[in-house]
Amino acid sequence: QVHLAESGGGLVQPGGSLRLSCAASGSITGIYIMGWYRQAPGKQRTLVAHIISTGTKEYADSVKGRFTISRDNGPNTVRLQMNDLKPEDTAVYYCSLQTMTSDYWGQGAQVTVSS
Repeated sequence: QVHLAESGGGLVQPGGSLRLSCAASGSITGIYIMGWYRQAPGKQRTLVAHIISTGTKEYADSVKGRFTISRDNGPNTVRLQMNDLKPEDTAVYYCSLQTMTSDYWGQGAQVTVSS
């Protein structure tokens, strides 16, 4: 069983920065995809960015050039550096891990961008 522990998030003014981290406990083997989705009130959950076990990174068009996803000291931790935040980035951000056999989700971290 894998558990995802998220940290980071909070309140920031437009143009500011935040960083989210997600640590996966348990053993992860084989091909996997780990990353972040977000869900704003009244909207569907959508992909923000993810990194495949091969190292390939993918980003939503709305965050390209502003957000950076990275792996930290091994495959079990990913970080999302969010720069130049905009009010439309306000949402609950969920860490996601997709393995060959299962999908896992974190509990969610609130990110609020407001002046």
